[in-house]
Amino acid sequence: MNAEIIAVGSELLLGQITNTNARYISSQLAELGINVYYHTVVGDNADRLKDAIQLAESRADLIIFSGGLGPTKDDLTKETIAHHLQTQLVMDDEAMISIEAFFKRINRPMTDNNKKQALVLENCQVLANHNGMAPGMFYSNLDKIYILLPGPPKEMEPMFQLEAKPLLAKWLNQGEVIVSHVLRFYGIGEAELETKIQDLLDVQSNPTIAPLASDGEVMLRITAKASTDQEAKALISQIEQLLMDRVGTYLYGYNDDSLASRTVEVLQEKNWTISAAESLTAGLFQSELAAIPGASAVLIGGMVTYSTESKIKQLGISQEIIEGHGVVSEECAVAMAMRIKEAFNTDIGVGLTGEAGPSSLEGKPAGTIWIAIAFPNGIVKSHELHLSDMRNTNRLRVVKRTCYEIIHQLTHLNES
Repeated sequence: MNAEIIAVGSELLLGQITNTNARYISSQLAELGINVYYHTVVGDNADRLKDAIQLAESRADLIIFSGGLGPTKDDLTKETIAHHLQTQLVMDDEAMISIEAFFKRINRPMTDNNKKQALVLENCQVLANHNGMAPGMFYSNLDKIYILLPGPPKEMEPMFQLEAKPLLAKWLNQGEVIVSHVLRFYGIGEAELETKIQDLLDVQSNPTIAPLASDGEVMLRITAKASTDQEAKALISQIEQLLMDRVGTYLYGYNDDSLASRTVEVLQEKNWTISAAESLTAGLFQSELAAIPGASAVLIGGMVTYSTESKIKQLGISQEIIEGHGVVSEECAVAMAMRIKEAFNTDIGVGLTGEAGPSSLEGKPAGTIWIAIAFPNGIVKSHELHLSDMRNTNRLRVVKRTCYEIIHQLTHLNES
């Protein structure tokens, strides 16, 4: 099956927002074995949207729309599709009840144009919106499938995952199930990982193995098709073991795990707490941990000691360390980690210092960074990084590397 994704909204063409929906939908369709050959973006114009629909119909079996389901006049996706397919829009009672309840809950009057959001294509399967007001739609017509989704990612992503994807899988596989499992790796590049598993990639059929790279990380998505969920998982397990024999050393998590979420998880497992003294990352490490539910059980606090003066006055780094080694040094990072651990009385203290770029500091080139992690019993691990001069990329990579080192160390302690 071939698919085309059409994002509707003039704000996309004006560069006011990024089309992240297409990326998400494409990744989900890949898990179902559906080819995505075209991404289209069209503004809030009925004629141009109609042209885009006609073109998509000439080259795709599945057409997925995101955006244009709201209450305003420029939200015209479903009206244009209904006119094109010569069908009607009808009121969905459940959606209307949900919309009325929303306005009652926030104690605001509901304007008449909000009723428009409860209109759906006649004879479609309605996709419930548990995170907004406008429902989605799954509509089949002859040999084509049309899926209409809201534009906001916080509404679109759960709707596709929980509502549209199961319907699509059922329609596509006629009783068979497709199961995907993602392995997440850090510390190995995409090219090196592929080299280590190339023979498995060459002979893959069912399950399939798809390498996916992101900044500093590599993922392997294993997808199996079988008669039952249990059979599919058994096929995945066999391939997963072969992969782990080759590259298991670099594995840090599965599926929706992130380095930050795994860091919080391993700290929770040991019932340990953490604090951080951050210079170049300016609180980014703590922010990444704080974004994870349950982080309050392990993240106690920290300091942003961006300037040399603040390292001395607020954190208590000695003048001798600063003058003798500089702020971009192992000695400074270690002192920061130990001082913050002591100040916040935590099991782990993190010290992050360096020059993120693009300029040099203390004669050290941009991208020179030190990470220090103070563990219980006086154990301190330090790591020197030599990154590029891309400032914000470096800051994020430092956070990821710090998380990975904590995961690696605590996992090793659990195994020993």
